[in-house]
Amino acid sequence: MRAAVFVLVALAGAGALLSPAVPFLSRYAALPAKTDGPVTVLLAGVDVEYNDKLPVWPWPAKPENYDGRTDTIMLAQAWPDGRVNLLSIPRDSWVNMPDYGWGKINGANVHGGPEMLMGAVQALTGVPVDAYVLLSLNALPALTDAAGGVTVNIEQAMKYDDNAGNLHIDLKAGTQRLKGEQAVGFLRFRKDNLGDIGRIARQQQFLSALTAQAKSPLNWWRLPGMIGAADRNMKSNLTRTQVAALTGAGLGGAKLMTYSVPGRPSFRGSASIWEVDRAGLNATIAQHFRDPNDPRSLGVAVVNTDAPDGSARRLKARLEGLGYTNVWIVNEARGPATTTATGAAAARVLQDVGHGAVSQASGASGADVTVRLGSDTPAE
Repeated sequence: MRAAVFVLVALAGAGALLSPAVPFLSRYAALPAKTDGPVTVLLAGVDVEYNDKLPVWPWPAKPENYDGRTDTIMLAQAWPDGRVNLLSIPRDSWVNMPDYGWGKINGANVHGGPEMLMGAVQALTGVPVDAYVLLSLNALPALTDAAGGVTVNIEQAMKYDDNAGNLHIDLKAGTQRLKGEQAVGFLRFRKDNLGDIGRIARQQQFLSALTAQAKSPLNWWRLPGMIGAADRNMKSNLTRTQVAALTGAGLGGAKLMTYSVPGRPSFRGSASIWEVDRAGLNATIAQHFRDPNDPRSLGVAVVNTDAPDGSARRLKARLEGLGYTNVWIVNEARGPATTTATGAAAARVLQDVGHGAVSQASGASGADVTVRLGSDTPAE
């Protein structure tokens, strides 16, 4: 009888611990899986919007709908061996947003939702993005409290009050364990002459500390609560397969490495921006974020040799829809032919083309793979 009571109590306790993660698990639960390459996820914190139509002060926050500016933007790439490379993107980075034009990257979500934000990040970095996770402002304090607080070293005292935004920061210098609202102040503070770049450094410091705590066996019992806290405050298009791959990578012991988009402060008219150092960014991407087995980052030239009119344009659009970041159309002499692809990764690209054979012919100038569409190409 005592044994039965013990088992029931243990099951009840386990159920209570796991209950915060149940909504997340019901959508994404899958066995951890080891993949051949990395999973790349865009993480973005959505800024709060206030209801300025109400006759009260300070204005209350509007219900979260995840369509505001993204003032924290990170590209997280999880590899099967547990490596997690994190690229912080300054919110004022001046970029060319697909279907919109040039502007600050933190406006992409406003102009075209998370799809435009993903496109802007892909265009900036050349790294295909597999999924996005948008986090509300409530995610940070909830996640921090679920973790039991996060210990960080505060290099200098932080004091700031914003009554309109209901933000009050009063942190002393030194190593301390931050609660939820204190963590918000630590990460949003900008009055240190470093502005957004200082915030990025603190974001990376905070995430490194949080990751280290979560890896400790002493804190594993907190993981369901942390998962639940994030799930209640996020919008995402993650799939079960991607979550399984991320979980599989995490089982290897997450090893977080942080990087930032290099550049310098500048101006466009009266607007302050972050002028991206393209050469420096390309070097960082090539060294840390390029998957040599992922054809989506290759340069792919498409040629209509003997296919129905518009086939090259349609294939370019389809490949870009699959995440290819560098596809262009080349004109060559037309003539009888079937579809072929040339280049070291030709066979892999043909899997996404859907038909054709590998050829040893020379490719178009500057292309890693050249696809020549022939008479076997289906009409629209």
